[in-house]
Amino acid sequence: MNPWNLLLDLLGGVLNFFYQIIPNLGIAIILLTLAISLVLFPLTLKQTRSMKAMQEIQPEVKRLQKELKGNKEELNKQMMELYQERGVNPAAGCLPLIVQMPIWFALFSVLRSIQTNDAGFATSKYIGDGVEHVNTMFLGMDLTLSPSSVVPDAIRSVGDLSPLNAVPYIVLIILIVAAGFYQQVQTTRSSKKPDGEQTQTQQSMQNAMKIMPIFFGFISWTLTSGLGIYFATSNLFRIGQQALILRMDEGGDEGKKPVLPAEAPPDEGDNGKTRPSPNASKKKNRRRRK
Repeated sequence: MNPWNLLLDLLGGVLNFFYQIIPNLGIAIILLTLAISLVLFPLTLKQTRSMKAMQEIQPEVKRLQKELKGNKEELNKQMMELYQERGVNPAAGCLPLIVQMPIWFALFSVLRSIQTNDAGFATSKYIGDGVEHVNTMFLGMDLTLSPSSVVPDAIRSVGDLSPLNAVPYIVLIILIVAAGFYQQVQTTRSSKKPDGEQTQTQQSMQNAMKIMPIFFGFISWTLTSGLGIYFATSNLFRIGQQALILRMDEGGDEGKKPVLPAEAPPDEGDNGKTRPSPNASKKKNRRRRK
């Protein structure tokens, strides 16, 4: 059987399962997103730790770049050894995105399968067993429509639409982009040096990561709002996952920190007895004078 059709049937079946529990397409997509995020948690764990480790080794990367500036072959060799020594996999940061790409396209196809008949009833061969009306409205949005097809007409008040109809779609796009940016900040804000200086590699990585939230905002604008709900939920849930991972790792690092030496005891004389402090001697002389 065609693997693509298998993925569509699997995703549509899971989405239909959640829809039967709570007959609202938006809530069903949220539950589906949470289920997928939990299944992909090992990859998210690897991605977060890899990104954090990449930031931590940037000073050593910069040092190697300076020392081996004219020898690219040796630089690449030393970089690979550094990655192996620190357990860093530069490609790990892309794994969750690569794995989820087929899911995005499959979810988009499932949502596009929802058709509205002449009586105004929305049906789908995947959701609601293809016979019952599918509730596609969620927080004032029709999840089968794209923001780009609604917002311009709503702003111009075309037909029954009013400018207020555009608000939920605009808020969804803003939420996707903002959550995407914050997700990147989580793993980079602790990598800055105390004086605010950053290596060129750090700046390049951050500039590249800034493109991703904008990219997701753009495709969420042009594709169905149901897919936008998936992106927003995934980003928000991953923020929570990354916060948990970073807190767990910071707790482990604190346990490995050496114990600071206790306050030095008072000076002792040659015979092992504690020497009195100068202030104590002055007080004793004052008492004798009295």
